Amino acid sequence: MTRSTRAAGHRSAPRANRSRQRAQRAYRSRSVSKAMGLTLLSALIPGLGFVLGGRKKLGAFVITLYAGLLLIAAFFALTQRDSIVELAVNPSRLLLATGGVLVAGFLWICIVVSSHKLLRPISLTSVGRFTGSAFVGLLCFGIAVPTTFAAQTVMAQRDLVGGVFKSEKDSKSATRPNLDKKDPWANKPRLNLVLLGADDGVGREGTRTDTVIVASIDTKTGDTALISLSRNWMRMPFPEDSPLYAKFPDGYYDPSGPAEQPEYYLDSMYDNIPKKYPGILGATDNEGADVLKVSAGAALGLDIDYYMQVNLKGFEQIIDALGGITVNINYKVPIGGDYGDGPGSNTARKPSGYLQPGPDQKLNGHDALWFARGRYGLSDPSRQERQRCTIHALVSSANPKALVTSYQQIAAAGKQLLRTDIPQDILADFIDLGLKVKNANVTNVDLDKSKNFPTGQNPNYEAMQELVQKAIQPPTKPVASTPSSKPSASTTTKPTKKPSSTTSKPAAGQPQNLNDACAYDPSQTGN
Repeated sequence: MTRSTRAAGHRSAPRANRSRQRAQRAYRSRSVSKAMGLTLLSALIPGLGFVLGGRKKLGAFVITLYAGLLLIAAFFALTQRDSIVELAVNPSRLLLATGGVLVAGFLWICIVVSSHKLLRPISLTSVGRFTGSAFVGLLCFGIAVPTTFAAQTVMAQRDLVGGVFKSEKDSKSATRPNLDKKDPWANKPRLNLVLLGADDGVGREGTRTDTVIVASIDTKTGDTALISLSRNWMRMPFPEDSPLYAKFPDGYYDPSGPAEQPEYYLDSMYDNIPKKYPGILGATDNEGADVLKVSAGAALGLDIDYYMQVNLKGFEQIIDALGGITVNINYKVPIGGDYGDGPGSNTARKPSGYLQPGPDQKLNGHDALWFARGRYGLSDPSRQERQRCTIHALVSSANPKALVTSYQQIAAAGKQLLRTDIPQDILADFIDLGLKVKNANVTNVDLDKSKNFPTGQNPNYEAMQELVQKAIQPPTKPVASTPSSKPSASTTTKPTKKPSSTTSKPAAGQPQNLNDACAYDPSQTGN
């Protein structure tokens, strides 16, 4: 072959091949440390290593795909919150998301390994080869760990949603309302939930709901009123259209029994009524909760839509998973202790210790549980107030950092903690409403214990219903007065400089903001 022919052959060589040859010559002379640096850069920007190694088209494709995925993720995070919430509560989509996370992590590792092969020098000593391989191994491990963590977190969320929240077709409830799945709150200005604290610990027979709190939520604003029902109320009513009204037309108690009947307390209804009248309300997965929904609604004049039952041991675990809660302790709160009489009691014993008073006390799960439960030597109303403050602190403690770093533990505890008839079908709407509640006004509705339940034997439910209705009614806007032709002298009056006390208690029967109700007040005694 003549020189001119060889020259023509070289001129006709594809530019891509010449570019690749230049890249090959570049990495032949590249040091091991520089190759490792470029490999790290290619791990941070997937596809860049292909470009630097001469595979420009492939590199450009991977970089474009990577940038596109980042833009799509940013778009959804900033503008499509509803879609993200729907994904987070749909088990099928969560399973697909888990697969997507694992595939993305695997491809990322493949890109890093392939990039290093293109970027490393050809002539390598055994030390250089080992160093490069170890470095790439560390990079792959650094990718595999967060990928695995993300996949496990998504699966934990799927397990939580599937374990706690059942779809309407997979669950039964005798009291659950029928709501429009597309817009559940369209014709529902208020959503009423009953929160049950089930005390089914070791040494106790049956399940007693020592905590019964009704949360009435404004579906537009998220403003919430919390109403505590005392565990020792008697004569709990039932609506006239309920089958239980025929059994207890004058309330839940025994007319032929003594004045004080612990087996007819409010906290005994969950266990006793289903045992005595199984299936009386119809097909249900939790007849005790349905009984309490019907009766608590009749007592307060509200239609209770759903229940959420909390297992106290799971409550302790979820507090620990969140890193604890911060509360104000106004008086000594007992840890343990038992009077030795009454339903659910064990052998009489003194408390093993006390939570000491003080502002901004950080409590772990064990102490937070006793802050909410402790009652030895204290009154039931004081315990109800501490329970509301515990809920308030728990909602405030649910910060993004705790949720991200401890979500798998939170999800595992939540599966043991919760039982509910809230259907999976409208769970996304519940989460949106919950986000409103977190930033809204939460109040405590005082039922005026001095008038309405002095002994618990005969609560005045009609009076309570009036207080509840006043508390949940939206505030009316003042009517603007007709302006006068002459300026009023009051227009120049300066406002008073005397500040009002934010922590002073309102008059009996008036609602109180929980920030004020849970403030530090060492003058309280708990009695």
